[in-house]
Amino acid sequence: MAELDPGVLTTLVTIIVTGISIVLGTLTPAIVEGRAVLKALEGMARQPEAANDLRTTLFVSMALLESTAIYVLLICLILIFANPLLDRFF
Repeated sequence: MAELDPGVLTTLVTIIVTGISIVLGTLTPAIVEGRAVLKALEGMARQPEAANDLRTTLFVSMALLESTAIYVLLICLILIFANPLLDRFF
């Protein structure tokens, strides 16, 4: 089996790690957002008078959860297009 050039190996590992990061970094906030909505709806069903407070808290928490997925996307784009490790080899 032929050896891979270190630059090619670095690129390959970067692509694999980026793919795994995107999957985990978007799947986890999606699951947590779904659970947050479920709990908020359960709370609204139990106490309809608290619906406005729950809705406000839910929107703020969902924005924070969604920012996690955006940060993962940003890091993955940096890894793909501005990888500092590739400067060593190319």
